[in-house]
Amino acid sequence: MAQGMKLQFTHQAYQTQAVQSVVKVFDGQPLAKGSFELANTHTGTASVQYAPDGTIGNSLHLSAEQLLTNVQQVQKANGLEAASELAAETWTLTSAQGEEQPAFCPHFSLEMETGTGKTYTFIKTMYELNKVYGFKKFVVVVPSVAIREGTMKNLEVTRSHFAADYGNEPCLPILYNSNRLSDLRHFAQSDALSVLVINIDSFTKDSNKINQPGERAFAPIEYIRSVNPIVIVDEPQNFETDIRRKALRDLNPLCTLRYSATHKYHYNLLYSLDPVKAYDLGLVKQIEVDGVQADESHNQAFIELLKIEQKPKGMAAKVRIDVNEKNGVKRKDVTIKLGDDLYTKSKQREAYANGYMLTEFLSDQEIEFSGGTRLRLKEQQGGLTDDVMRFQIERTVAAHFAKLKNLKPIGVKVLSLFFIDKVANYRSYDEDGNPVPGKFAQWFEEAFNKYAQKYPGLIPHAAEEVHNGYFSQDKKGKGSNAKTIWIDSTERGSKKDDETYALIMQKKEQLLSEDEPLQFIFSHTALREGWDNPNVFQICTLNETQSQMKKRQEIGRGLRLAVNQHGARVEDKAVNVLTVIPNESYEAFARTLQQEIEDETGVSFKGRVKNARAKARVQRRALSVEDEALFKAIWNKINYQTRYSVKLDTAELVSQSVAALKDTHQYPRVQAPKVRSLRARLVMKQEGIQGVRNAVGETDAHYQSPRVPDVYAYIQNRVHLSRSTLFAILEQSGRLDELLINPQASLDLVVTAVRKTLQELLVEGIEYHEINGKRYEMTLFDEPVETYLSSVYPQIQDDLTTPVSKTVYEAQPLDEEKQAMGDAFPCVFSDSDVENRFAQDCSLDERVKFFFKLPGRFRIDTPLGTYNPDWAVVFEGDTRVYFVAETKSSTVESDRRRDENLKIRCGRKHFELAEEDVVYKDVDSLKALIV
Repeated sequence: MAQGMKLQFTHQAYQTQAVQSVVKVFDGQPLAKGSFELANTHTGTASVQYAPDGTIGNSLHLSAEQLLTNVQQVQKANGLEAASELAAETWTLTSAQGEEQPAFCPHFSLEMETGTGKTYTFIKTMYELNKVYGFKKFVVVVPSVAIREGTMKNLEVTRSHFAADYGNEPCLPILYNSNRLSDLRHFAQSDALSVLVINIDSFTKDSNKINQPGERAFAPIEYIRSVNPIVIVDEPQNFETDIRRKALRDLNPLCTLRYSATHKYHYNLLYSLDPVKAYDLGLVKQIEVDGVQADESHNQAFIELLKIEQKPKGMAAKVRIDVNEKNGVKRKDVTIKLGDDLYTKSKQREAYANGYMLTEFLSDQEIEFSGGTRLRLKEQQGGLTDDVMRFQIERTVAAHFAKLKNLKPIGVKVLSLFFIDKVANYRSYDEDGNPVPGKFAQWFEEAFNKYAQKYPGLIPHAAEEVHNGYFSQDKKGKGSNAKTIWIDSTERGSKKDDETYALIMQKKEQLLSEDEPLQFIFSHTALREGWDNPNVFQICTLNETQSQMKKRQEIGRGLRLAVNQHGARVEDKAVNVLTVIPNESYEAFARTLQQEIEDETGVSFKGRVKNARAKARVQRRALSVEDEALFKAIWNKINYQTRYSVKLDTAELVSQSVAALKDTHQYPRVQAPKVRSLRARLVMKQEGIQGVRNAVGETDAHYQSPRVPDVYAYIQNRVHLSRSTLFAILEQSGRLDELLINPQASLDLVVTAVRKTLQELLVEGIEYHEINGKRYEMTLFDEPVETYLSSVYPQIQDDLTTPVSKTVYEAQPLDEEKQAMGDAFPCVFSDSDVENRFAQDCSLDERVKFFFKLPGRFRIDTPLGTYNPDWAVVFEGDTRVYFVAETKSSTVESDRRRDENLKIRCGRKHFELAEEDVVYKDVDSLKALIV
């Protein structure tokens, strides 16, 4: 990626679905004049209010009853349990003059797994809400400096992308700075789409500058309150204290939109992309674990704190230590209280001779020993020797070089991230304060030089150029003698972290460039949250005490799909694999990660984390003369490449679209929304905040557009048909009156009905034609397939001593990538249990003469994206080839299944060119294929 190149962003259907889930909550809200040219707009119908004091704010007109109805419809469409009541807060907002006004704020939650573009999604949501309804003021509240910097960076890098999507709509991003409080007035008075990004700790206390009355006798926060902003809460699980909840209310939000992968409470959950869906749909990297575990050599003082509990006679702690027994040293659990010495408890083990008397319970989570050693719950000391951590570094470097060898030809740079618990282990200082390499840096450079010789020229930089640390900074000394040093900061959002976060955030694209030598990053706390990079492929945890960072937080730094040197996303499953090198076994890491996900989301992640050391290279086997001839004969029947054309009967499109729209069971009539009067508006004057514009209240009156909006531009932007065709559909549908009742809901309903009908007819009218001379080569099978032992049939050992017969490879690889959901949902995989059973049946059934799985690069173009058939099977005494279109996957939802079924119909048309040589079937078992 040359300097100045930008990350590319594509339209992902799952992100669009999340955006529209929010937009539809406001069905019935007055539409933006710019989009629909509504005439005769009067006070009280616009979504934006212009105050005499110059402030420009949002205005909500929907009743709580209508919002609940909209929420329930969104939840039903997204397969979520419908809410029985609206999650909202009401309170009294007090002005600077002590005047009390009623306030109302509904809360909406969206669950998006780490790495799926949560920040991109809520930025797009702001643009869309502005486009559709005209809302102008948004406040993004974040829990930390790191996330704050990441949000500002995302607003910067997506600017041109959204400018193209939204007609160069100006967007004003403002980063809150307590030394530039005048920016808040600019935010309140700007007529552009305005986004204020602020850290929660900036306004939780009365002593914060933003809450202090200034020369004008009112606090700067009143600028925010006056515009009734839509508040976007990033990582809301961090905001569930009374102080922080009150701080959010003090912003006077029109509503809050809450985005997280790990919600504590799901207020009006609108959309859910949980870890299992994201993982199975290939929206994040797959995870493999290369676990490194210390042997129980018992040479060091090993301690693990298991439990702290209140006993009748005082506090007690249960710890695990090494104990001298008759038959040798055993690791045992013992209970200790204040004054107990581990030297005694271990039966005089020399390793505990000095400094291991329990002297204090620091809290109900932490203890301290006489020698200064502190342990928190579940922490351990002494379990990792220098040799183990040195081996972890080497494994990480080895994986980095191996990955880079495969990815450099396609322009993908590889990054590795190390988490450490002591900065001094990476960088320390001599007596004069000059930095010197710590042991981690020394071990890294030794490992790098070793593998640089094994892969000559792969990384054209010296060892000292390719790694660096990102830690919090402090000053040592005074005046001209002061020097910057790196410290073990644990303060989240501290000022000491600001420069660290800004540095790494602002260089995200530079890190992706092959011209930038840096590719191995060491971090203490700076990169644990709020930062990620799409090309992190290895994460290594180097901790002398076992890491207390949650596994989900740990792997979240590297889950995002990789990008190439053009800034474009790479969606190949074989590329997107994150290798974690933890300081524990694969089994322990996988078990903990799976449990964390299940505890937080209620879904099982079992079997999805792979063991990096349980891999096999499956080779093409030497076929007999008869099998080789049969394989070539089959391949030559099916390896043609095609293009397609489509015949579309416009009259039939109109007829079927009208019939669909008249089906009120499938497409219920749009209901008129109940609206609310203007929200209470605080008027800002030089002497302070005064008065109210209107009281909050609800009414049964229905908002109606004085005239029909220009619907054609809206629909044509989403379904590419002529105006005459759309006019015929709308005129004959008998539902034009609904445009007057609720324009937005009516238009979206028409778009859905017409789009589905159009897709059906496109598939029905599709014709395939062979491309002269273009055929898939048999060499697609020549390259060895590297896969996990759990993803092949039969379940084999590393030496492949039990090869399967009647197929191409020594063992049959399963879970080949297939584009089941087209461009919208890439990388959907067949259910491995179903595939394993199918392969087993083919292998054991005497009626099957030969079978194999089609390679992932075997693609059939369709109007809904490319399609990859699954299996080819030949039976004894039958010269035809049978295809199984797919093996059913339980993770595919009904709407996506519809798209898959349409692709299967296209596949059937494609193979009709083979005439009677190929029978194309859609089944989920060999038995169903035979029947």
